[in-house]
Amino acid sequence: MTNSTHLYGQLFDFLRQYCRAKDLRHLKALAWMSSALIASGSLSLSAWEPFVPSRATKAQSVERRWQRFLVNERIHVTALYVPLVLLALSGWRRHRLYLALDTTVLWDRYCMIQLSVVCCGRAVPLLWRVLEHGSATVAFDEYRGMLRKARWLLRHHCDVMLLADRGFANHQLLQWLRSSQWHYCLRLPCDVVVQGARRYPTAVAGLYPPVGEARLCRQVRLWVDGT
Repeated sequence: MTNSTHLYGQLFDFLRQYCRAKDLRHLKALAWMSSALIASGSLSLSAWEPFVPSRATKAQSVERRWQRFLVNERIHVTALYVPLVLLALSGWRRHRLYLALDTTVLWDRYCMIQLSVVCCGRAVPLLWRVLEHGSATVAFDEYRGMLRKARWLLRHHCDVMLLADRGFANHQLLQWLRSSQWHYCLRLPCDVVVQGARRYPTAVAGLYPPVGEARLCRQVRLWVDGT
């Protein structure tokens, strides 16, 4: 318990310095949850009980404390979390910042759109949105606001590259990226028409290089309208 208490103190001081919380009790609960998570090495709420001092005599009482925190509508996750991510990124302004845009479908009912920072081969979430949508393909309007917010949060980073899968390949996203002066690397569906790579417009599937090789095509345009 002594080690987890010391860790709690360090985390609480750190969170209080950088996070914007309406109620100090929220930061205390978050610090205890974070320290218990680190000390136990488990995401299970029941595994945190030995690392948190409490007058409760049953482990279920401690678990309910964390469950109340997780469903508390007064807690704004972005106000607590985003400042910590921006703090970690403050030393990256002279380097290219890679962002990954991706979707995850949950229970064939919900779609989570995630914009993450790529670091050491990992995707660290920056912003996200959950829709009641059973497909991994979403319209640009569903994540336009998230991109705008990211552009404002990362306004001090002059070199940003967005990575995205084939489900995000659309005219509106490309126009937005160009107007925002972000670099981009997008996977394209095999039926997307590429103009300029050959004498006649060709589908992406017709440009595949041999296995183990890469092909670079300059000054190309996409789709039938030549975007």
